[in-house]
Amino acid sequence: MRPRALDASTSGGQSRAPLRAHSCTVVIVSYRTGSVLIDSVGAALAQEGVKNVVLVDNGNSAETRAAVDQLAAGEDRLIIVRGQGNVGFSKGCNLGAREASTAYILLLNPDCILSPGVVNRGFEVFDEAPEAAMVTVRVENPDGSEQRGGRRNLMTPWTCLVELFRLDKLMPDHPHFQRLNLNETEPLDEVTAVQCISGAFMMIPTDFYTALGGMDEDYFLHVEDVDLCMRVGKAGRQILYVPDTAVTHVKGTSRVSPFTVEWHKSVSATKYFRKHFRPQYPDLILRIISLAIFARLAYRAIPITIAWIADLLRRGSGAQRRPPE
Repeated sequence: MRPRALDASTSGGQSRAPLRAHSCTVVIVSYRTGSVLIDSVGAALAQEGVKNVVLVDNGNSAETRAAVDQLAAGEDRLIIVRGQGNVGFSKGCNLGAREASTAYILLLNPDCILSPGVVNRGFEVFDEAPEAAMVTVRVENPDGSEQRGGRRNLMTPWTCLVELFRLDKLMPDHPHFQRLNLNETEPLDEVTAVQCISGAFMMIPTDFYTALGGMDEDYFLHVEDVDLCMRVGKAGRQILYVPDTAVTHVKGTSRVSPFTVEWHKSVSATKYFRKHFRPQYPDLILRIISLAIFARLAYRAIPITIAWIADLLRRGSGAQRRPPE
């Protein structure tokens, strides 16, 4: 059986089956991810309630593509979208979402491993809170600790300032001095509404994702998840954090220069502030914020690059010492 590989030029043009309750399409956008991608796809396919996994291949190694194709050859539920090149994360998510014929979409990072029962738990939460627009779970590091960014306050110029300079220490109980990231606060023990979550795991009703226009494709990489959360809030809908189930986010598996990632993150942040805060902040302030973002990037460029090269050398050395199997 051949892999179901779809060319991006025709992807989404087929007629769709009616939406079904408690059915989910997992959308994974991958670019130079590495072997963890196979573990991520396999864990998603193993979830009860998952009708399809759509892998949007923005560009992977020949070795990874071969492994994915081998997996797809024996699994009709795996759909591979190729031929579009590296179109970025937002557009990749939207390409994958076009293949969904299910009631829900789960946007999942390619280096995330789902715990058993996560998708069904998401269905339960939506059944209990139909007003919710998005659900996430505890995003964990490989050591089981809560990962930064999995739950957070909305990104504003002020919350970024509080986070950067830890102004929360001055007035820890003041509502206007709360940190951006909440992973170091008291762990939650029940389903709770939060302002912002990570794009590592976003479960969304398909019709709402479509009505919202999907991810904003003006963002190439990073901050698109924050933008989506902002638009959910503006639409008057809730985002729910579920602490009793988890996904493991491995991170650091992509073979892309971290400086490139930081560059896209900086560009996206400036776009986000211009898009959402022009009415509240004078243009001069937004320009100063943009300059500060890129000044910080320039300051960190050399240490980031040195650390990346050292990591590559360490990995290469480890591969050379590894005994043959």
